[in-house]
Amino acid sequence: MPGRVSTMQKITVSLPQELVEFTDTVAVTMKTSRSKVIAEAIAAQREREEARLAAEGYRFYAQEASEFAAASLQAVSEVLGHGGQTG
Repeated sequence: MPGRVSTMQKITVSLPQELVEFTDTVAVTMKTSRSKVIAEAIAAQREREEARLAAEGYRFYAQEASEFAAASLQAVSEVLGHGGQTG
């Protein structure tokens, strides 16, 4: 979990046997602990969720900006059209 410093807390988690076996296989392959494999999987899920929420926010504000631009178009056109006639 790069970039984040935190204290460790022990918890008890119940998992299906096949997930425990998979976690152990990954831990051996990566030469790390079962806890680290599980922590990295949860951190990756958190990153995906944060990215999803950010994308949702960007879409919302892009839509809001588009609606404002469309609503402002008439006023801007009038000002620019009127400004070109004075002089």
